[in-house]
Amino acid sequence: MSGPATFDGAGRHGRTRRRAGDERGAELSYAGPDGPVADRERPKGDPARPVTISYIAETAGVSIPTVSKVVNGRSGVSADTRARVEALIHEYGYRKSNRRNLLELVFGELEDLWGIEIIRGVERVARDHRVGVVLTEFGPRRDTGDHPIDDTLARRPACVVTVAQLSEEQRDRLRANDIPFVVFDPTTELPDGVPFVGATNWAGGRSATRHLIGLGHRRIAMISGPDGVLCCRARLDGYRSALEAAGLAMDPGLVVRADLTRQDGRTAALALLDRADPPTAVFACNDLQALGVYEAARELGLRIPADLSVVGFDDLPVAALVDPPLTTVHQPLAEMAAAATELALALGRGEPTPQVGLELATTLTVRQSTARPADHRPERGDAPPVGGAAGRRSEEGLSP
Repeated sequence: MSGPATFDGAGRHGRTRRRAGDERGAELSYAGPDGPVADRERPKGDPARPVTISYIAETAGVSIPTVSKVVNGRSGVSADTRARVEALIHEYGYRKSNRRNLLELVFGELEDLWGIEIIRGVERVARDHRVGVVLTEFGPRRDTGDHPIDDTLARRPACVVTVAQLSEEQRDRLRANDIPFVVFDPTTELPDGVPFVGATNWAGGRSATRHLIGLGHRRIAMISGPDGVLCCRARLDGYRSALEAAGLAMDPGLVVRADLTRQDGRTAALALLDRADPPTAVFACNDLQALGVYEAARELGLRIPADLSVVGFDDLPVAALVDPPLTTVHQPLAEMAAAATELALALGRGEPTPQVGLELATTLTVRQSTARPADHRPERGDAPPVGGAAGRRSEEGLSP
């Protein structure tokens, strides 16, 4: 992708809800009578250092959020602190200038249907709020040493929804420029207070495994994702928990880690199905891996679900189109993206939010890729089938 793509969420005539002079989401910029701050000596501090909201915070001896509250006229700041910050703003000759009526959606790489579902959710909410959307793909770091975060800062969006996992330095730079952001589906542990929207991955992994156990499967393999990815670890933990609850020992040989691609899912499935005691069911960490399991089964002459049951995770549109349609854990990607957008826009307007971390419920979507194992006969004490009828079943509600 070359450069950012822009979606006009303001409607056909480009009207927005923001009035001229509206100070919501404003940022500090120097506009003194003697020109830009770099062209003259500051009253205080290092003249070579650019003036930002973080400089005001450091000079005043307060936090960046405190200065942001003063700039945007919000409560929660003592009278003495407010006066001190306002005096510095006046001393440096600052004025408020409205940030552009844009939300920036940032991907590391945009290369599959998973990302399309996220774009759909973001654009829907942005359109309702008459906010434009800039779509950015960070990709690998440029040879010049520049980074796309520099372009984001130059565009001055009202807020950012980031699917790309930002570094601590990048998050600090957004904060220093008073640009609020929300992390979509974080892959690593975030510091306290970083806004995010995710899904109940552990519950999803548990529901997928419980479904297979309920059908009578006892040799259930899992193709997990990279160990460092938070959602993959949570899904694996859910798989392990369901086995333990059913009194089944987890066989380490039935757990394979692979990248979240169809090709890697195929390779992992071939290794699992080549065992002397192959699994009768496979739970894949995402739908793309599950499609790879389908390929491996076809190569080996196995029928799904007669010889092998398969469960995926995500419920991408393609899951309902393959033959047989894939049983999978529905991750509400569009709804997650919409929630992240609402949260980011609220933060951009300086509004208080009841919570900065959300996890939306996953649900099990049962289709035709799962059935009882071919050699299974109901015995006393067998668990009853779980989710045997097609449809979705919620495992968890909305949780903070």
